[in-house]
Amino acid sequence: MKPHRYFVLNKPIQMVSQFVSSHSVPLLGSLSFNFPEGTHAIGRLDQHSEGVLLLTTNKKITKLLFQGAVPHKRTYLVQVKNTVSAETVIKLSNGIEITASNGTVFTTTPCDVKLVQKPPNLFEAGKPLHKNVMTTWLQITLTEGKFHQVRKMVAAVNHRCLRLIRISIEDIVIGNMQPGEVVELDEHDFFALLKL
Repeated sequence: MKPHRYFVLNKPIQMVSQFVSSHSVPLLGSLSFNFPEGTHAIGRLDQHSEGVLLLTTNKKITKLLFQGAVPHKRTYLVQVKNTVSAETVIKLSNGIEITASNGTVFTTTPCDVKLVQKPPNLFEAGKPLHKNVMTTWLQITLTEGKFHQVRKMVAAVNHRCLRLIRISIEDIVIGNMQPGEVVELDEHDFFALLKL
C-alpha cells in the first residue's frame, strides 16, 4: 500500500476548496501541481478567503483535526472596513452572538483577538481599495470554525470583512508562501505540526 501524502497550500482568493464542481469556478485541480489520486482538502476555506489549506490522501485526518478531543487553533488575518475600537476587540474576544447556517443563534467561544499592522510583504489580492478607504487589520485565533464564522463575527460588531487570510493551523504557518504555492510535508512533520 502506498504511503499517504500531506500538502500545505496557500489557497488563492476566488478558488474553491475542491477538485470537482458543477459550477464553472477555479478549482484545486487547476493549480500547477500534480496531486496524487485520492487527494482531498481537510476542511474548507470559502471562495473569497485565502491562506492555509491542508490536503492529504489520508481520509482519517479530517476527523482527527476537527472532531478530536483537543480543539485545534486556527489563526486568521482579517482586514475590515473602518477603525476597530479597543471595546470592539474585547467584545469579539469574549464571544459574540452570531447566526448559524441553519438559522439558530449561538455565542462564539471566547477567542484571541488583537489589532495588528498590515504585514509589510503581504501579497495583493483582488481589486486594490481606494486610498481613502479606512481599514483595520485584526488577528483572530479560534478553536471552532462554524460556517463563515469570522465574517459573521466582524459583521456582528458592524465591520465588513474585506479580506480574510488563514495564516496558520496550529504550527503549520503560511510564512512566505505565495498564492497557489504548494509544499509537501512528510507524515511525521505533518502530525507533529498539527499536534495530532
